[in-house]
Formats: sequence, C-alpha cells, structure tokens
Amino acid sequence: MSSNNERSEALARLNALFGGDSQVSVNNKMLDRLLMATVDLIESDASSLDFKIATTTLEEMTRAFDMFAPYRDKPKVSIFGSARTTPENPIYGLTARTAKALSDSGFMVVTGAGPGIMEAGMLGAGRENSIGVSIRLPFESGANSVIAGDEKYVSMRYFFTRKLMLVKESQAFLCMPGGFGTLDETFELLTLAQTAKSVPVPIVFLEVPGDPFWTPLMDTMEPLLRRHGLISDNDHTLYKIADSIDDAVNEIVGFYANYHSIRFVNDVMYLRMQREIPEEDFKALAAEFAFLAADGFIEQTAASGIEVKEADHPELFRVTMRYAGKGFASLRPFIDAINRY
Repeated sequence: MSSNNERSEALARLNALFGGDSQVSVNNKMLDRLLMATVDLIESDASSLDFKIATTTLEEMTRAFDMFAPYRDKPKVSIFGSARTTPENPIYGLTARTAKALSDSGFMVVTGAGPGIMEAGMLGAGRENSIGVSIRLPFESGANSVIAGDEKYVSMRYFFTRKLMLVKESQAFLCMPGGFGTLDETFELLTLAQTAKSVPVPIVFLEVPGDPFWTPLMDTMEPLLRRHGLISDNDHTLYKIADSIDDAVNEIVGFYANYHSIRFVNDVMYLRMQREIPEEDFKALAAEFAFLAADGFIEQTAASGIEVKEADHPELFRVTMRYAGKGFASLRPFIDAINRY
C-alpha cells in the first residue's frame, strides 16, 4: 500500500471515529492528547530514527494491548529468568513445577517466550495458561515451542515496550536466577514498587534449596546500599526470598487473601478488599497504622463516585487514606494485616 493510500485510510478512520460511526469506545480527553502528541511529533524536527522509534513503539503497544485484552480480568504472574538455563538444570524443573502450582491456583503465566526459564514456566503452566512477549534478537530464534503460533503471543523490537507489557499486565512476579537481563527486570520491579510507580504486588525471588542465588546477592547488596543511605531500612519488605514451591505460591496467593487492589482518586488512596474488617478490629488497625496517612485518619468507606461511574469494582469493600508514603515498602505490613481477615 502506498503512503498516500495509507494516509487516506487513516483519515477515513479518523473521520468515522469523530463522526460517531466507529465502534471504538474511547476517553475523549485521552484521544485528544494522543492525536495532539502525534501532530506535535509530525511538526517537530524529529529525525527519521525518531519517527521510526515512535511509530514502532505505538504499533507494538497496540498489538500487545489487543493480545492481552481478552485476559484482562484473569490474574497473571510474570516469570523472569535466564534464557541460558538448560532442562538439566534444577532451576528449570523448579520453575516448571512452580508455574504449574500457580496455574493450578488460578494464575496465567506470562514470560518472555524464549528458551530456558521462560520455556520452563510455560511448560509448567501449559499452552492454554501461558502468554508470551518475546524480543526479536539476531541470536535467538523467536518463540519457544510451547507458545509459538498461539494467539497469546506477541513479539517486540524494543526491550522497553516488551518490559512494559511483562510488568503492566501482571499481579505477581516470580524472579528466578539469571544474568544481566533478569537482574535488569528484577531491579526495575523493585524500583517501581519503591517509588510507587506501580501498584503493590508480591515479588518473589525463588532459589534452589542448597544452591542459593538471591540470598547471597541481597545479603551483599542491601547492607552496602543502606550503609551509603541509598535505600530505606524497610525496602526489604518489597520482596520475599523463597526456596520452596510452597513458600513462593503461598506468598503470591496469600497477598490476595483479602486485599484486591488500590486506586488513587485525586490524593486519596482507595484500598479495595474482598471482605470488610470488623469495626473493633479496624479501629485497632487504623490506630496502629495511622502513620501511613498524612492526616492520621484511615477509614472504611464505600466506592468513590468515579469508581462507581466507571464500574471499577464498586462491590468491593474499601479502606481510604491520604497516603503519606513515598513508596510501597511502608504499605506492605498494612496489606499483610488486612489479609488476616
């Protein structure tokens, strides 16, 4: 198709969208921003490479959004680990068995769709419960045999779009031993949680019993970072090191025993729960964790107006506060307390 034909098709589709003929349901403000950003880019002094990056990024994200859409309400766990791990390695079998246990607990498994740990996770979960987001590399042959050709698979040119999709869609993360790529993914997870740029999620570092990997790594790194004032004393609450399948699965499943999700409406945090906390017990919790709230007040309330309007789980119970934390390390003990009910 020529450039002129592509432009004509794009204009026709925009006319249909604004003329009301489109079946697309879209937030008008977001649509305006997207279109204006596109126009700004076209009118800018962007280079051909800049245009290529922007275009490819949007195309890849659109494909990935479409791929994930049918499974949006299905809980998912992303598994990170080395592509170099062979089936003979105990870590491979541990990954497969843990993925099966998570799948049996109702989670879909998301991996980078490559070999090694990524393949092991998909073998454990099975093709029907696996989602793959691969990266196109000159020395890798594409998707592994478990997910190749499946409708739940998409490939990416850029690492950053791939990483976004591996993180955005999941409610839990299992980090297996790996090299630079795995460590990059793992520490970005911690950074997002530390800075509250994500939502609270369980992050599990799983290692083989008798052959520790995460334990010596974090035992070396954390004291060094704390001594230089580079992390907070409670940042260790952002993750859990496990050396058994049961510990890993219990950490992930238990995180959602009562806690469901959070949403910020203006400056108010709405923490959603599946069950209401008895009044007297909640008073004690609110007093114990009052330091989390900027004004000291933590309340059980109904859904906000915008949550009701958007049908964003209005049936769930809620705890609200003006959260005073800079990240989610301080919030984790409160979530653990909620999960006891």
